[in-house]
Amino acid sequence: MSCRVKRVAILAGPEYEDLELHYPLLRLREAGFDVKVLALTKESVKGKHGLTVNPDLTFAEAKPNEFDCVIIPGGWAPDRLRRYREVLEFVRGVASRGIVAAICHGPQVLISAGLLKGRRVTCVSAIKDDVVNAGAEYVDEPVVVDGNMITSRIPADLPYFCREIVKALGG
Repeated sequence: MSCRVKRVAILAGPEYEDLELHYPLLRLREAGFDVKVLALTKESVKGKHGLTVNPDLTFAEAKPNEFDCVIIPGGWAPDRLRRYREVLEFVRGVASRGIVAAICHGPQVLISAGLLKGRRVTCVSAIKDDVVNAGAEYVDEPVVVDGNMITSRIPADLPYFCREIVKALGG
């Protein structure tokens, strides 16, 4: 009897925070998970610091029920991605049955998806007021786990963030 490999989606948008996308991408692939990068189009996406990533799927192609986890990196990408219905529907769909993880500005997508009310989260200090106004309890810690939601603040928190994602996925 074989176990199904857990599937993880990482969102890519213009000017994503390079480390917050590439570190989890490599770490989770190394741990044996099937990781796919999702974007609005299949065109290469450039990060804030010059790294690029080639998406595996568009949001139109991706089906939330085929993923066990969605990771939302920070940078300027979350503010752009949150404007698209298909992004919010995908994140809500995964969150309804799996793990949702966001770092830095990533919770901006969770705010627009209506997923923060009553949750305990962390984020980059620049959007602290936004998460509080969305109904969340803000905590200034490297990583916060609240049920199926995992959040972190900044690139320096990536080891804690990825450790909790791997743990939540059973890796």
